[in-house]
Amino acid sequence: MRLIAVEEHFLPSEHGKEVMAGYGLPPAAAGPLADLGAGRIAVMDAAGIDVQVLSVVAPAAQEVPRPRAVDLARALNDRAAEAIRQYPGRFRALASLPMPVPEAAAAEAFRAVRDLGFCGVIINGHTSGRFLDSAEFEPVLAAAEELGVPVYLHPTYPPAAVIKAYGAGLDPAVAALLMTAGWGWHAETGMHVLRMVLGGVFDRHPRLQVVVGHMGENLPFSLLRADEVLSRLRPGRESVADTVRSHVHLTISGYTTVAPLQCALTVFGADRLMFSTDYPFGDPVQHATFLQTAPLSPEDRDKIAHTNAERLFNI
Repeated sequence: MRLIAVEEHFLPSEHGKEVMAGYGLPPAAAGPLADLGAGRIAVMDAAGIDVQVLSVVAPAAQEVPRPRAVDLARALNDRAAEAIRQYPGRFRALASLPMPVPEAAAAEAFRAVRDLGFCGVIINGHTSGRFLDSAEFEPVLAAAEELGVPVYLHPTYPPAAVIKAYGAGLDPAVAALLMTAGWGWHAETGMHVLRMVLGGVFDRHPRLQVVVGHMGENLPFSLLRADEVLSRLRPGRESVADTVRSHVHLTISGYTTVAPLQCALTVFGADRLMFSTDYPFGDPVQHATFLQTAPLSPEDRDKIAHTNAERLFNI
């Protein structure tokens, strides 16, 4: 079975401190993140993964000062392009964007897709507390729509006000996990998608396609509840649920249990679900084994494994 993994992270060691300033990485992740060579290929081979779609770990170039963000994004994208040249057929990439400078971010999207051959862009959640329904990000969304490539909407670290409110009284280590991979990342990214709907992003950009990971960032479970409450705010327009299901695709990254998979399939369908492992934070072998053994028809398994990604990312 051909496997394309569409949320697989990297971080060149020379940019590690700059990208992750103020944030922590598991010590064991630094080496695998920096490796875009034989070691990563061996991990892929052990899991039976044919192609990794590379993306820089969050927050990438989104939380550095404006003048530096543009140069950093270019450097990160050039490093991914180098890996693709070294291992043609095994790697593709999503463009990191200097979101603090939206016009430059749009220009970098055009460069990465048209000149470097990237298959999409990645935006790591909010940019200093501002979401993609903000008018300032229109050039970036328009660029993705014109290029015909998807936006991978990935979680990022919460704003300071959120940390203060939701972390109050908790051990800092507990609060950090609760507000990120333990819960907060998924809740915020699902809300970000709903903001895009309510803010008219998909009305303005009807061809825009968005990908979210982690079995839908809580959207499959809560979408119909949100639809019941929020669609009344959009009289005469497509419902919230239908808008989401027309513009959003999911990946399984980080989720290897059957119940969330069944929920995602029920609400979104197999045509909008793709394989990923969240490498190196997820175990590629565990994810591949889960997909191979999950209660799926052969046709749906192939869709999730590779055909949906081939179509959406033009792989």
